[in-house]
Amino acid sequence: MTIVIEHLCFETILGILPEERVTPQTVQIDCTIEYPYANGSFINYADVAAMIQTTMVERRFELIETALEVLTALLKASFPLISELTLSIRKPDILPQCTVGVIHKTHF
Repeated sequence: MTIVIEHLCFETILGILPEERVTPQTVQIDCTIEYPYANGSFINYADVAAMIQTTMVERRFELIETALEVLTALLKASFPLISELTLSIRKPDILPQCTVGVIHKTHF
């Protein structure tokens, strides 16, 4: 099975620039989770979305790459059925002409 969470948007502190450390900015997170569905075992996508948002807001990461690594580890520990995980974090408002971000893919 595949879980898809698209356009999870909220404000948080994310970045290394001085203004990014004090002013929350909008982030957009997309997540794809592959897992084997059998005997009614499933992963609750609402729990996944809540964990991502809570972690991002509480941890106030400096680098997107660090946030992706931490989120990957937390999600796999909390949802051991995950066999493949793709996470992306984008900053839609950081550059006026485009959205920028980083994508992380992991096979377990």
